[in-house]
Amino acid sequence: MTRALITGIGGQDGSFLAELLLDAGYAVSGLVRPGALPYENLAAIENRIELHEADLLNQTSLAQALRAARPAEVYNLAAPSFVPASWEQPVQTAEFAAVGATSLLEAIRVVDPTIRFYQASSSEIFGEPAEMPQTEETPLAPLTPYGVAKAYAHFSARSYRQRYGLYACSGILYNHESHRRPLEFLPRKVAHGAAAISLGLEQELVLGDLDARRDWGYAGDYVRAMWLMLQQDEPEDYVVASGESHSVRELVQSAFAHVGLDWQQHVRVDPALQRGAAELHRLIGNPAKARAQLGWEAEVDFTRLVHLLVDADLERLHARSDEAATTMKRR
Repeated sequence: MTRALITGIGGQDGSFLAELLLDAGYAVSGLVRPGALPYENLAAIENRIELHEADLLNQTSLAQALRAARPAEVYNLAAPSFVPASWEQPVQTAEFAAVGATSLLEAIRVVDPTIRFYQASSSEIFGEPAEMPQTEETPLAPLTPYGVAKAYAHFSARSYRQRYGLYACSGILYNHESHRRPLEFLPRKVAHGAAAISLGLEQELVLGDLDARRDWGYAGDYVRAMWLMLQQDEPEDYVVASGESHSVRELVQSAFAHVGLDWQQHVRVDPALQRGAAELHRLIGNPAKARAQLGWEAEVDFTRLVHLLVDADLERLHARSDEAATTMKRR
């Protein structure tokens, strides 16, 4: 039985990846911070995984966790994931997304250099790229603290691969979403707004720049690419993206149409919510290498992704309503 260790296992990607690996017959462990609270995303599999406490910035605790978990594969998904917040906490972002990744690589080198390592990179490492779409050869030019930290980790994985011969690779993932995202993420915010308004629970949805564009995909598809990267003969870096660019306006239109509403009657634009100079405009990935070498294909397109998000929030809101009604009857 292959053993895998996932940092950030309680997040969106970590929980999807854990489920995928369990279905593939893996023994799965997760690395969590000391004193971490139970994770909602892991509720369905909590009895099938092991959790080990460790601090990504503490070499001793990382080494102890690696010896306890004995993984053949390590997936490093632990890092702040909400890009706008990185401007408010740039030092913390650098510590966990950049130094933390290097610390984990060093622990692997010392404890067991045969471990295969996956680093969660990001399209943010490209900043405002000169070419569209971006490939694995596009020069890195990050602009956000999050992008800078991810670029550092990206180069660290590459340097450990070249200097020590570690099987270390990075997945340059573009925006990928699911119902497991917090409401602060735009696709989830839009889906929740459309669902709540359709049920009469809210009156309007307030957004910023409707013309902002993203390359959006489904998280369940993207974690499959992570796993495929560690099954290859040689470690390489790969862009994982839909290869399509969609605007926030398209996202809103699709979400509200799915619940039979005219979005223009329910959406209000607030300029204060726009990112201004912090908004990146040219990020769209070319996944040709992942398709050719990994055999990876996205199964969920943009429209289906939006519908999945809205349906999940409809189900969640219905469940809350039913629970509230049951509570009232008991009183």
